[in-house]
Amino acid sequence: MDPSELKADSIRAKYHYLKAWGHMRQNRSMIGDSLIALAHNYYKGTDLIHDIRSGTAFAWYKFWIGDMAGAISMLDSISRLPNIPDSLMVHPLRIYALLGASEYQGEQLIPIAKRLINLETDVKKKLEAKCILVNTYENAEKMDSALMLTDEIIEYARNNKLGEIHFQILLERAQILTELGRYKESEEDVDYIFQHGGPENGAADYLHMIYAMNALNTGNIARASKEIALADSFAIRLRPDDETYYRSYSNLIHTMIDFKQTGKMRLKHVSGLNNRQRERYHRMEASQWESERGALEQQSRALALKAESQQKTVIILVITLISVILLVGAGLIIRQRRLRELENEERVEALQKMVDELKSMPSTPQTNEKMPSALRRAMLQQLGIIKMVAETPTEQNREMLRKISSIDSDTNGELVNWENIFELINHLYSGFYNKLHSRYGETLSPKEEQIIVLMMAGFSTKEISVITAQTTSTIYVRKSSIRKKLGVPEKEDIMIFLSEKLSH
Repeated sequence: MDPSELKADSIRAKYHYLKAWGHMRQNRSMIGDSLIALAHNYYKGTDLIHDIRSGTAFAWYKFWIGDMAGAISMLDSISRLPNIPDSLMVHPLRIYALLGASEYQGEQLIPIAKRLINLETDVKKKLEAKCILVNTYENAEKMDSALMLTDEIIEYARNNKLGEIHFQILLERAQILTELGRYKESEEDVDYIFQHGGPENGAADYLHMIYAMNALNTGNIARASKEIALADSFAIRLRPDDETYYRSYSNLIHTMIDFKQTGKMRLKHVSGLNNRQRERYHRMEASQWESERGALEQQSRALALKAESQQKTVIILVITLISVILLVGAGLIIRQRRLRELENEERVEALQKMVDELKSMPSTPQTNEKMPSALRRAMLQQLGIIKMVAETPTEQNREMLRKISSIDSDTNGELVNWENIFELINHLYSGFYNKLHSRYGETLSPKEEQIIVLMMAGFSTKEISVITAQTTSTIYVRKSSIRKKLGVPEKEDIMIFLSEKLSH
């Protein structure tokens, strides 16, 4: 859809809102969603639901373009709106809490995290909100509150056998205990994780780092050096793609150990820490630049399509038209082949039916006399001639059939004399036409009666269309009409239905 073609403000606002909301919910780049501002301004103060949601998407867009302060400010404004339903407020609060925690917000984020915990109805989401509150307490330096909440989460995870969450929060608790100077308890938590998660669990590098920090804080420099070396070796194996993030922590510990051992501050570790941070910053910048470039390329391609010369546009249209024609042609060929197969099957069935009837030669109910085999054969041959013309409806064959049919009387321009056809059907099929006309003559139209008697004689849809001078589409429509008029169930064969009804 080309948004420049959307003239009504309401439609344009809806387009940019849905696009940005979709990107946000799928955690995709929102660099190109600057027009979410237009949507938010349109909905602001007029449509509560779209106002809140477009505002949330606008805040997330600000996060994507690096305006973290603007994103948090907008989410803070949304959180202060009065009388907003919980179901509508929970999503912006969730994003506010995540962004605030990533910015190490403390005191001001505590009421937001607590409010989010109360609003969350999903157990998993509520646990995530509690974990955010733990980090918020830590950032606010309220370690005792953080420790109490970790104990609550750990107990819940243990009782509900949530092993992964149990270990994650236990790791967080060990770090809090280190901050509080309760090194022995911190190491007991780390020991517990190693005992139950194995010596090479997914957090082994951070666990050894806690050992190193505890040793450093208690003056055991040799042990601190050994533990940080172990942590480094695990980090290389466990997180090769994100080692930079790990190094931003470990380099600081290396610097402290070096200072304790030598009494000097070495520039190597300080510059290494700075370089790691700079590398991470540049990678984030490059990623953002790449996203912006992708968005600009998309916009450029859209503008290029509009600015193309008439000649190029014509070429594209011609190629498209040829492709469509080829596809349609291929579809028609496949359809024709399928129809031909169906017609061949109908033809074989019809011919077999004629042969079977010729062999059986039953008595005629109208006269209660045996029909001479020669007469019956002649009647079947006459139907065979009509079918042959219907199968190969050249103009020469049509004219031949018209002349043969007009021997007794004029056909009024039609290919066959329908009175003769009805008489043939009566003789060959136990008075079928008379029974049909007697019971349904007032319900069915003449054309519908003609279609039914030809169906009785085993004519295919295409053959019926030739004999009655109608298109196959018209025959299908009339068959549907017949089905409705006679009350034939949808999946039941019309002729089987009629045979049962007219036999009584």
